[in-house]
Amino acid sequence: MTQFPNLVVPVPKPVRLAPLALAAATTPLFAADAAVPAAPGITDGLGQMLLGLAIVLGLLLGCLWLIKKLSAPHGAAAGLRVLGAVPVGPRERVVLVEVGGQVLVLGVTPTNVRTLHTLPANALQNTSPGAPPISGPFGDFQGWLKRSMERRNDAK
Repeated sequence: MTQFPNLVVPVPKPVRLAPLALAAATTPLFAADAAVPAAPGITDGLGQMLLGLAIVLGLLLGCLWLIKKLSAPHGAAAGLRVLGAVPVGPRERVVLVEVGGQVLVLGVTPTNVRTLHTLPANALQNTSPGAPPISGPFGDFQGWLKRSMERRNDAK
């Protein structure tokens, strides 16, 4: 470090104000200046708050729309549609998948997926909620259950 022997820095002397002069400097000159400003009402910021809310909701809806557009299946998955699934065990299920005019009956387990049956897509279109039940290899279970419930209620 180099020293500067001829350098003199003047130190200002503190200025002391009289107590009356200090009091006069802080008091207002006019009575209107002495009035306390009114507290803001609830309606003053209501418009700003609603505008902010509208912007946030608009951003939320825009993000949801964008997520929906980006998560839509593209390419080979676009023609794939899951029609339904039924659990047949704790971790196994049978799934109906429509792809390319065919309906695949798939057996899905945690380790693999197997095709159980394939049928044309129009074979499932004939079954509607108002249509009569289709008899399976074990008969009409829904009709049997309904008749047995009616017999049980008639016996009481």
